[in-house]
Amino acid sequence: ENLQALDAIADYLTKNPKVYIFIEGHCDERGAAAFNMALGARRGNSVRNLLIKQGVDLNRIFTISYGKERPTAFGHFPGAWRQNRRAVFKIFEAM
Repeated sequence: ENLQALDAIADYLTKNPKVYIFIEGHCDERGAAAFNMALGARRGNSVRNLLIKQGVDLNRIFTISYGKERPTAFGHFPGAWRQNRRAVFKIFEAM
């Protein structure tokens, strides 16, 4: 399911050369802040690398890690942790 979404994003980006994206790497609440910042960076960069392998220009893909600082689900249980381990896309168009 996630790979299909990445295929669609890669297709959109290759057809729209003025569009660029930021990929935010997020983590769950467990672990030290520094560890989660690094983990979020790895998560975002992994997604970035998959898009580059599909032909998207690497100069149009930027990553940032928020670690555990911006949860989407609140709670101390596996369901919340699963929702918070994610990559979020912000899409922009150059003028």
